[in-house]
Amino acid sequence: MRISTKGRYALRMLVDLAEHRDNGFTALKDIAKRQNVSKKYLEQIVPVFNKSDILQTNRGFQGGYRLAVAPDKCTVGEVIRLTEGSLSPLACIDDDDEVRCDRCNDCATLYVWQGLKKVVTDYLDSITLQDIIDKKHESFVNDYVI
Repeated sequence: MRISTKGRYALRMLVDLAEHRDNGFTALKDIAKRQNVSKKYLEQIVPVFNKSDILQTNRGFQGGYRLAVAPDKCTVGEVIRLTEGSLSPLACIDDDDEVRCDRCNDCATLYVWQGLKKVVTDYLDSITLQDIIDKKHESFVNDYVI
């Protein structure tokens, strides 16, 4: 499984919004500048979150985006599923019955792929935006020179 640029940038955008949530709505140009990402690319990512409860949008003067949920309630797994689709390493173990192969019931290796999906899903669902922020701040606190 590979996470695309879209998934990585979406996660960075949401972490940025979480870090600046006390500032109200944030313009994409500000996020793009802080994250060194193209504003146009972020504009393509935002619609992915329109149908989710993660992002809130405000148009007009002082408009922009902000998290609609607390950073400790949004997981990396949720973000990746929204941007990438499934976390399954193979189509045959997706929840979609139409993509299952004919050998699914007799596949000797099926449990390997199901186990991999479970490990990846459990791991990504255990990390929140707040965890990422805390880890980032922890590394800055321990980064001092005398």
